Amino acid sequence: MGDDLGDEWWLNDAKADSADEEQTEEKESTGEPTNEPTKPTKRKSVTEKTGKAAKKKKQQTECVISAKKGAEDEKSTDPKKKRRRKKKTITDVLSTSEPKPGCAADLQKTLAHYFSDKRSVIEQEELKLPDSCFLSSNDMTHTLSSYLKQVCPKWAKVQKQHTEKGSVALLIVCSSALRTIELIKQLIAFKGSAKTIKLFAKHIKLEEQVKQLQKGVTHIGVGTPGRISALIDRDGLNLKALRYLVLDWNWRDQKLRRMVDIPEVKLDFMKLLENGIVKSCREDNVKIGLF
Repeated sequence: MGDDLGDEWWLNDAKADSADEEQTEEKESTGEPTNEPTKPTKRKSVTEKTGKAAKKKKQQTECVISAKKGAEDEKSTDPKKKRRRKKKTITDVLSTSEPKPGCAADLQKTLAHYFSDKRSVIEQEELKLPDSCFLSSNDMTHTLSSYLKQVCPKWAKVQKQHTEKGSVALLIVCSSALRTIELIKQLIAFKGSAKTIKLFAKHIKLEEQVKQLQKGVTHIGVGTPGRISALIDRDGLNLKALRYLVLDWNWRDQKLRRMVDIPEVKLDFMKLLENGIVKSCREDNVKIGLF
């Protein structure tokens, strides 16, 4: 069989292979498709893409943090930048010093400062209290009963002459309901047979207090400025028979704050003074004492 093909059979195969290679190269150069199978391109998985995106985002975040930190370090090293000082509270000031007893000048100063940006010069002058309306102040050696005996020596006579309903002859103003109850207990040695009423909002409705004041004669009222002002606004309490106004000025709470150091209480207290108290004092009908 091999003899029949002759010695040139392998030469023909070599030529055919060479011709095929030339055709393939020619097609590739001209852009024609070849018959040879191409390897499929491998697509990137979703996990790989997400991982790269997260890595890139992390690098950006680190750059931002590093830049902020550098800016803060630069600020802290800048001698021109002064640190903001923490504002001292009443507690901070008084924790290192002994509280001083209040006096008439303290109330005058508090009034002037509070209304300095709220009233005109003429209106501020009208709110100024005359020195003659002030009783002697507590020097922090008295109990409430001993102080009242000193500043109200004719209390028995005042009590007997007071017959008007819906009013009181002596009004004691303090900062809270608990303090009100405490002060009423301290009044036992002074009040005698005088009738006393609690004037605060905690657990007591306004209408109930109005009825109680109109029901009979009440000599002494003890309470908070907010509830007292509300009763005056509702005509449940009038100041016609009022003779003495005693302010629980020197007492301090756990934070060493006085009545006028507590913002919401101070606001009600100033409203109370405006609500007829100052006018009565200027007319010399009411005397003010700082306990």
